[in-house]
Amino acid sequence: MTRIVVVEPDGAGGMIHYAYQMCSALSAAGAEVTLITRTDYELADLPHTFQVVPMMRLWPAIESQPHRSRPVAIASALGRKARRVWRGVRYAREWSRITLRILSERPDVAQFGVIRFPFQVVFLRRLRRAGIALAQVCHEFEPREAGRLARWVNRVLSTRLYRTFDVIFLHAPESAEQFLDNFPVDPRVVRLIAHGNEAMFLHAADAGGDLRERYGIPAERPVVLFFGGIRPSKGVPDLIAAFAKARTEIDCHLVIAGPAVGVDPADLATEAERLGVGDRVTIDDRYLPISEVGPLLRTATVVALPYHTAMASGVLQVAYAFGRPVVATAVGALATDVIDGETGLLVPPSDSAALCGALVKILSDPAEAKHMGTRARELAMTDFAWEPIAAALLEAYRGVTR
Repeated sequence: MTRIVVVEPDGAGGMIHYAYQMCSALSAAGAEVTLITRTDYELADLPHTFQVVPMMRLWPAIESQPHRSRPVAIASALGRKARRVWRGVRYAREWSRITLRILSERPDVAQFGVIRFPFQVVFLRRLRRAGIALAQVCHEFEPREAGRLARWVNRVLSTRLYRTFDVIFLHAPESAEQFLDNFPVDPRVVRLIAHGNEAMFLHAADAGGDLRERYGIPAERPVVLFFGGIRPSKGVPDLIAAFAKARTEIDCHLVIAGPAVGVDPADLATEAERLGVGDRVTIDDRYLPISEVGPLLRTATVVALPYHTAMASGVLQVAYAFGRPVVATAVGALATDVIDGETGLLVPPSDSAALCGALVKILSDPAEAKHMGTRARELAMTDFAWEPIAAALLEAYRGVTR
């Protein structure tokens, strides 16, 4: 039996949802799995077939960070740098504790997700010297909102870190190619796996219902949904512009739901008002609890992913699990995970006219939207099923364990 410790520092949000489902799948495949995460573990009330060690004492996993005016932004930037240094210190402390915990358990494999600080290589090397195989599921390898200089620095500092791993999993051929272009590691270390569906939300959802009454949306009005962290790279202004044009052709509503990071929700509301659709745009900038994700998706007619950049998307998998068609930009894994014309429609990034046309096409044809949603649900339970993903992970681990 392969013994695996999975480390996921986020106790809430998409990364821990992914880790929970992966740990469940690995356990079902016969592995002995321990998940190490933070103390405010969001999924504690869900059933577990693996051990959970909620030991990391860190800052809140979900923080809303609205955009600031320029003077305030400069002060905020200085504050963020100081906070990042302090968080680095806290992170190092917690990684020291995690390393000791992993060394005491002596698993065959230690598997990690997002690596936030290059200094973590010190702890990884200590684990490697102890004979523990190291793996990473690499959801993102570049800071999404960073500029060119910050990306270059990240590449330089992170190369040694990535060379420490025995196996690195990515979710799309394009991502793997870009990763190898950025980081000169042994190509044999890099493996491809599907993202994995978000079926956990089907089990966590209540018996029925949606959020139309909460948002004041009539039952007959089709709804475009943006769901997830509202970030500059997600292209939400493009979506609002596209929706405003679509609204002239079809009576519809736009819901934007998720915490804001680097974007001020008030600015989005102002833009919607300027375009004359303020009364048809609902912005819910909360972090939605798991119990509301099902009702939110049942509110949607189509889910929009107007991203400028992306590696892979858990939101896409949530939409698929609930049988919702999508309109997405052809970036990262979205270009391959969305089957154009079958599970949704693909458009170029930053093209509000094309985005509008795709939205109108789906919203004006309920039968086709239902057909796409059915195909999306089928894909979630086949191509993105967790069982073959777990099997691929265990096969890779058998080849690297010492």
